[in-house]
Amino acid sequence: MAGMARRKTSLLRRFAEARKGAAAVEFALVATPFLALMFGVLELGLVFMVSTTLDNAVDTASRKIRTGELQTAGGTAETFKSAVCAEMAYLGPSCSANVHVDVRTFPKFADVAITDPTTDGAFDEAKTTFAPGTSESIVLVRVYYEWTLITPMLNQGLESLSNGKRLIAATATFRNEPYGS
Repeated sequence: MAGMARRKTSLLRRFAEARKGAAAVEFALVATPFLALMFGVLELGLVFMVSTTLDNAVDTASRKIRTGELQTAGGTAETFKSAVCAEMAYLGPSCSANVHVDVRTFPKFADVAITDPTTDGAFDEAKTTFAPGTSESIVLVRVYYEWTLITPMLNQGLESLSNGKRLIAATATFRNEPYGS
């Protein structure tokens, strides 16, 4: 028994004194959190980029509602969604699958109310409508984009939908211009 204990002690001592491979072990200990941090920063940057371009796309596409161009041409929610996605072409075909539009009119600016478009952690398409109004209507335009999160650590901090996605929203509120009847 004493010989076995001595061998274990000798083995532990040799392991503690060994220096071969120390750089590889140290790299493994440091690389994992470093790479997780790098991927987190990249994904956070992508979320902010999508948010910014969605804001710009909503402003540009909303101009068609504000001037009456969309209404007089018989535009629909799909037409408006296509106009938003045209401004976010770098997302490719995933844009139209992940974009949801909600356009509502109100009698006065004080009545504008923003409602939650989710039900039980999932986007609820039934809570959206498309009513761009007529000349001089007060319009609230909300466009939502479902961004799939890929960095596991960010899911807990950024996830707003239950399926590992972040719901990014852009809003524009305005009075339609007095366009022709």
